Amino acid sequence: MLSRRELGGLLAGASAAAADWPQWRGIQRDGRATDTGLLRQWPAKGPEQVWRNESLGAGYSSFAVANGKLYTQHQRKGAQFIVALDAATGKQLWETEAGNNFPQDRGPGPRGTPTLDGDTLYALSADGTLVSLAAASGKKNWEINILRDFDGSQIHWGLSESPLVDGSRLIVTPGGKNRAVVALDKKTGKTLWGGGDDQAAYSSAIAFDFGGQRHLVAFTSTGAMGLNAANGWLMWKYAKVANRTANIATPIYHDGHVFLSSDYGTGCALLKLSQAGDRVNATEVYFNRDMRNHYCSCVLQDKHLYGFSSGILTAMDFLTGDVAWRDRSVGKGQTILAEGLLYLQGETGTVALAEATPSAYKELSKFEFGRGEYPLWTLPVIAGGKLYLRDQNKLVCYKVSRA
Repeated sequence: MLSRRELGGLLAGASAAAADWPQWRGIQRDGRATDTGLLRQWPAKGPEQVWRNESLGAGYSSFAVANGKLYTQHQRKGAQFIVALDAATGKQLWETEAGNNFPQDRGPGPRGTPTLDGDTLYALSADGTLVSLAAASGKKNWEINILRDFDGSQIHWGLSESPLVDGSRLIVTPGGKNRAVVALDKKTGKTLWGGGDDQAAYSSAIAFDFGGQRHLVAFTSTGAMGLNAANGWLMWKYAKVANRTANIATPIYHDGHVFLSSDYGTGCALLKLSQAGDRVNATEVYFNRDMRNHYCSCVLQDKHLYGFSSGILTAMDFLTGDVAWRDRSVGKGQTILAEGLLYLQGETGTVALAEATPSAYKELSKFEFGRGEYPLWTLPVIAGGKLYLRDQNKLVCYKVSRA
């Protein structure tokens, strides 16, 4: 768990209600919902459906949810858009164009998730269009293209990261020379610094405090890199966990350690950070092939990681890398966490609820959400006692609170 200071820095002073989910993987970018009073078992056909919206465009973007609004991205009418919906009804409130049409054989449209910071929304489209918007109206504050402006090159399946707000900085990964990662002034879009030379991958950066300094970890095409958040100086790099196809999972920081994982036969690693004067070193604690996250990012609960190792749900000791159990569960998929329970979404459309315990896989409920032409890859979200599931243009809201 992040400290109060870390959380404050991550949200840049913005207020986040207990049941909000204002960015990729929730308030702390760790896949944990802060909701309480949730159901511990669902009816056989699934939780109560509140509403459904089948008029979204194409895309894999997940959601930012706060202040009664749901923000996401989609593609239609030959362009990419940022869209705001009423969280109570699913009705569209506004739509703002942000990016050119993006075709792809594994599914067209945007991949990243908008980031809400107070009254401002930031979003990155698959073609590199980065925008700052007024969350209330969708009016643009500024717009740049990070591939064009930082000499980055497009990656095969399209830019997929979700922008990170860190204090006054906005962090993105264009993958340009000396600008693999850049920090922008979030109010103006002007460049503050650039660091590293790697091409971008599909992962989103994280920020945390360690040794009296603010740090970033970004997972690029050739490895993970630790950067000084104030100036972009490279502190360390770790390449063993990278593969040559797609590095996707979000890094996890906890108590002086960084966890990294990728698939395509690669594996996972835990790095221990140590202070060395004004620098920080990262030393490998373990590397193994027992947790190979593809598009899934693990969640951490009570010293154990839970995530899909390729197609197998796996529980692993965070500090040792020892596997507690494996189960085929919902098939290949991804998970988020709320009140000690795993919300599991399989890419073929099966959704399940299970206990986050290292003793064994303990499934509590399961239902079929279904899927369309493409795999179900959009990360589910829990906010305000509601579970949001998306399959391209179909978005369904379920009630998962007891009240």
